[in-house]
Amino acid sequence: MDRTPVMNETADRTATDDAQIRALFQDLMQAWTDNDAAAYAALFTEDSDYVSYDGTRATGRAEHQRNHDKLFRGVLAGSALVGEVESVRFITPDVAVLHGTASVLMPWRSRLPERRLSRQTLVLARTPVAWRVSAIHNGRVRPVTVPEPDSFPARMSQLMSRIARTIGLGRRRSGR
Repeated sequence: MDRTPVMNETADRTATDDAQIRALFQDLMQAWTDNDAAAYAALFTEDSDYVSYDGTRATGRAEHQRNHDKLFRGVLAGSALVGEVESVRFITPDVAVLHGTASVLMPWRSRLPERRLSRQTLVLARTPVAWRVSAIHNGRVRPVTVPEPDSFPARMSQLMSRIARTIGLGRRRSGR
């Protein structure tokens, strides 16, 4: 039995969805660059979650619009959002995760400061209208090197843990 047409339809649908999702990310950046809070918020689901780079959380399209309206009329007036998609992964045919990097370019800058680069994780949902952002988590890109277990910082931490356990400080281990 030849299954090629079904496989081609699935591949075509995935390619179309991938293109729509990538376009959604571009639309987010364009709405930001236009400083259009209504257009920006319209790209989110009604019940969406938004975790900002500082860890604050907003819930719902209306709150996203209010917050971004204040930002676009205030501290981020005239700013642009520039970035790119790193990856798109489909969880189900109607849910995808997008990882991208982006940064706010202030109007007085000609290039992005490296320390302002953020990574976004977006959970996207297919709605009756189009793909929309259901959740976004935005975090600064500030890689930290994990010390090796025999490094000085690791050995100091191990020593401090032993001392704390010996004198009864800190948390108790369960089952002991």
